[in-house]
Amino acid sequence: MNLINKKVTHKRFGIGSIVKHNESSIEINFETENKKFVFPDVFGQYLTLHDKNDAKSLELIIKNKVQEQKEEEFKKEEEKKLLRQQQELRLEHEKLMKNHKLHPESQMVFWCDTEEQKSSLSEWNVFSGVIKSGKNKGNPNKPIRLHQNSAVLLTGVDSSVPEKDRRILGVYMVNEDFVGKLCDDGRIPAHSKYKIELTEEESEQLFFWKYYIDVKSPEKVVWNSGKYRYFNNVWMAQILHDIVSLKNDPMEKELAHQFFKHFCKMNKITAQELPNPNGALMRIS
Repeated sequence: MNLINKKVTHKRFGIGSIVKHNESSIEINFETENKKFVFPDVFGQYLTLHDKNDAKSLELIIKNKVQEQKEEEFKKEEEKKLLRQQQELRLEHEKLMKNHKLHPESQMVFWCDTEEQKSSLSEWNVFSGVIKSGKNKGNPNKPIRLHQNSAVLLTGVDSSVPEKDRRILGVYMVNEDFVGKLCDDGRIPAHSKYKIELTEEESEQLFFWKYYIDVKSPEKVVWNSGKYRYFNNVWMAQILHDIVSLKNDPMEKELAHQFFKHFCKMNKITAQELPNPNGALMRIS
């Protein structure tokens, strides 16, 4: 909007003429001197345009600017709010990390259906499912036992074979920043480095029930319900140890070895003292 040479009246300095203006300032020539003001803030309360059409146009500009300022202030407040939430979450995360006590059964085994057998290994992410009943029905399950020491074991079994033939498909450590108690969406992402997929041939040599037992029924090989189970840290170490032995490719074998060492360190397990697997399959005569 061009306001050069437009006549104005200022409450204090009287009648003047606009000689300069830009998006943030305006200069007006009064009888004795030139004065600079903040544009368009000076209009309305202190300064009035003589031309009514120009005044209406300027009123619209001021209205739009006020709206922009409100939106900018709202945006800043939202950013501050988000920053506070992130800070609170970080402090809670640090508190949980500091006070964490190692649970002896803080590993997860996940039952992958046919579709999940592909997606879990390509996305390196599983969903813990939803709560089936109670006041939190429909909300994602919080994998509260999972922490920095936890790994997720991916398993599958063909509908045409018995449960005892459930195979291990892959395994990964949880993401570096993952804390189960803070997981609100039920998604369990993988570590950036420690994740291993087994080939079909390798998987056919690694049966889940060789390592796992239901402590209430040690001789039974049954997975009645649920997408996942927690299980013993030592059992996961045994599985990782055997994966190292299975791998033939030098790079994959080295990664598996590093994974095993990292896992043992995180779970305070002495690799040399690791017992042999003694799962349900080892107990069936």
